[in-house]
Amino acid sequence: MDQRLHFITFATADLDRARSFYKDGLGWDPLMDVPGEIIFFQVGPGLVLGLFDAEKFDEDLNSDISTSSDVPTSTVPTSSVSGVTLSHNVDSAAQVSSTMDALMAAGATVLKPAQASAFGGIFHGHVKDPNGIVWEIAHNPGWRIDDDGTVVFG
Repeated sequence: MDQRLHFITFATADLDRARSFYKDGLGWDPLMDVPGEIIFFQVGPGLVLGLFDAEKFDEDLNSDISTSSDVPTSTVPTSSVSGVTLSHNVDSAAQVSSTMDALMAAGATVLKPAQASAFGGIFHGHVKDPNGIVWEIAHNPGWRIDDDGTVVFG
């Protein structure tokens, strides 16, 4: 399998609230929007963020499980997002603060105010979107993307 991702998809308890936050609040343009089901945003070259209505997500995820005789039928909980952070790097500490302000104006909740990190000179903060997705907004002077798209640390 190639070392790459194309979609990151989250079960979303309130798709309309997610649409309002990302589309109306942040001004993101949907790549595809299927009301009552899913909304996709292109977030990088070849990378899409999907926000999938939680009930539809459960139906999609469990439909294959329930038809397989060697896999027990079970319900996979999708009521919350845990242990996942989406990170957005910016060019300065001031941009961390202004980006977090924009997220809060769109309806995000602050989990960690913008501040210096204990790790490698990073300045960052964390917010949670209306459906529980945690975003880290960071300025990391030791991180860059080369012209060919390769991420370089250090």
